[in-house]
Amino acid sequence: MVESWQAAANARDKERLTALSAEDIEIIGPRGTGRGHGLLTAWLDRAGLATTPLRWFCGADGRVVVEQDAQWRSLESGDVLGRQRVGSRFRVRDGRVIQIERCDDLESALSAAGLDRDDEVVERAH
Repeated sequence: MVESWQAAANARDKERLTALSAEDIEIIGPRGTGRGHGLLTAWLDRAGLATTPLRWFCGADGRVVVEQDAQWRSLESGDVLGRQRVGSRFRVRDGRVIQIERCDDLESALSAAGLDRDDEVVERAH
C-alpha cells in the first residue's frame, strides 16, 4: 500500500494518490500540519520531490516507516535542488494512507511512529 502511494507521488499521479489516501489524510511536514486531498494535491504541485525507498519498518496498527533517498528538483528546469536521506512515517487504515510525516532522518521517523530498528522488514514480497 505505502509502496503504491510513493510510486503515485513520484509519478505525480494525483488521481491515483488521492485514491490511495483517506479524504482527511493528515500531512505533517516542516511547515506544519494540514488535512485533506486539496492540501495533498497542492503539495504535489509544488514539492518537486521524488523518493527512492531504501529500508522499510513496520509495526502494528498500520504504522510504516520508510528510509528514503529524497531528491528535490526544480519544476521548471528539472535541476536537482537538494538531496537528503530522510525517514517518512505513514499510518494506514482500511487500505488507505491516513497520515504521512516526512522527518529529517530515520531515527526521528522511527521515534514518531513508536518503532525501532528491530521492526525492520528484511524480506518483502514483491
